[in-house]
Amino acid sequence: MSTHSRTTAATHLSHSPDPQRVLRMIAKRSFATIATTSAAGRPHVGGILYDLVDRSLYGSTDLLSRKARNIAANPQVALAIPVRRLPIGPPAMIHFQSTAQIVTLDDPYLRELAATGKLPSTTGHGELDRPGGCFVHIGLPDRLLTYALGMSLLQLIRHPLEASGTVSLAAVSGAGRPAAACARHRKNALSGSGPCLSLT
Repeated sequence: MSTHSRTTAATHLSHSPDPQRVLRMIAKRSFATIATTSAAGRPHVGGILYDLVDRSLYGSTDLLSRKARNIAANPQVALAIPVRRLPIGPPAMIHFQSTAQIVTLDDPYLRELAATGKLPSTTGHGELDRPGGCFVHIGLPDRLLTYALGMSLLQLIRHPLEASGTVSLAAVSGAGRPAAACARHRKNALSGSGPCLSLT
């Protein structure tokens, strides 16, 4: 079940989708758009395949890709995950800001995740053996934003301008504390203090 509350004296509604359901939506999907910014302030948006492990996203890319070079220079990122509810029309959305960290292919914990089958979407096509490849680690923040979730389709059709929502993961029981190495990746990424590769 989801809840909603009025945020103004007028008609604006702030929907609060169920956090566990939103986490399941993220886990069920494997594609997101990621926005990065270069050291010179030039924005870039691209697609990325990902796998969710506890509260962390792991995506595969190339060290010399625009997104990896931007993350090495500026770890601040924004992600949007489309959630298709109808076969036509725009999708619903889960989006958030976070910080990213470049993870090399020989990272022991990354290899452990792959060996235990936790990265099916990002290691099924030889990504771990790709010359010049790398992974991007992105920790989920405690607050996510949504569009068109936590409301019925009839509500969405009637009130498309009132479809924004927020999700708090801070108190989600069972969201789990990541394994030590995954937690270290997540802490480094969210703080922006992790070891980022210099790609210049």
